[in-house]
Amino acid sequence: MKQFGARSMTDPLERVLVKRPGPAFGAAFEDPAHGYLHAVDLDEARRQHDQLLRLLADLGVHIDELGVETGDPDLVYVFDPALVSDEGMILLRSGKPNRLGEEEAMESWAADASIPIAGRIGEPGTVDGGDTFWLRPDVFCIGRSLRTNAEGVRQLTSIVGGDIHVFDVPYFHGPDECLHLLSVISPVAGDLAVVYLPLLPSGLYGLLRDHGVELIAVPDDEFDTLGCNILAVRPGVLIVVDGNPRTRRSLEDRGCEVHPFEGSEICINGTGGPTCLTRPILRLSGGPPPR
Repeated sequence: MKQFGARSMTDPLERVLVKRPGPAFGAAFEDPAHGYLHAVDLDEARRQHDQLLRLLADLGVHIDELGVETGDPDLVYVFDPALVSDEGMILLRSGKPNRLGEEEAMESWAADASIPIAGRIGEPGTVDGGDTFWLRPDVFCIGRSLRTNAEGVRQLTSIVGGDIHVFDVPYFHGPDECLHLLSVISPVAGDLAVVYLPLLPSGLYGLLRDHGVELIAVPDDEFDTLGCNILAVRPGVLIVVDGNPRTRRSLEDRGCEVHPFEGSEICINGTGGPTCLTRPILRLSGGPPPR
C-alpha cells in the first residue's frame, strides 16, 4: 500500500507526523527571539496537544510521532521543516534562526520510515513549509516572505516542478512575528477556502477565483486567534482552534463538519494552529468529490 504522498491540502488524511511538546517548548518564552506571547504552561500545552491527537485518531488518521527533543521550541510545529510529495520528503531550510537544523530531525525520521528524500533546500535558500500549499495536485503555491527567500523559491520550484505560482507575503509586523502564506489561507475543500482578505495577496485572490474556489472571510477579531488556520482531514471535515465562533458558523453554514480543540497554549501562544502542528505524510486522492 502507498505509504506517503500528500499533494493536496484537503484530500483524505491517512497518515500524519506530530511532535509532542517537550522541555524546549516549555521554556520558549525565556528567549524573546522565539516570539511566544507568555510563559508556557507545559502541562496544559501537552493536554491540548493530546486533545488534538484524539481528534485525529477518532477521525481515522494514523499518527506518527517525531520522537526527538532538541533545544528548539518550534519543532512542535512540524509542518514547516519538510514537504511530502509523491516522490518522497523534501527537506526545507527555515528562515527563522532557531529553526535551522529541524530538517535534520525530519531526515532521520524519514530514513526510519523508509521514505526517500526527493530534494532539499540548500544555503543560502530558505523556505518554511507554512509558505507552501497545493491548490490542486498539479498547482503549487509558494509565498515569498520574511522566512522564505527568493533563492529558496528558486530551488523549491526546480524540485517540485509543474504549475507553480509565487506570491509576496505582506511585511505586516515584521521579522519578530511570523506571517506565512498559510497564515492568511486554509483550503478546506476542493472549492472552498478560508481566507483573511486584508492580507491575502491579490494574485492569490485571482488564482482562487480562476479555479472556482469560494472564499470564507475570517473577521478581524478572529485572525489573531487563528481562525484562518484550519486542518482539513477530509474535504469539509475540519479541525479548528476553539474560540472563533463566526468563522465556525460560516463553515457550518456551508455544510462543513467542524471539530474544535483548545489551543491557548499549544497554538495561540506560539502562533501555530492545527495545520502547523501536523505534517501530512499521506493523503489519498480519489476521495469524496469537491463540495
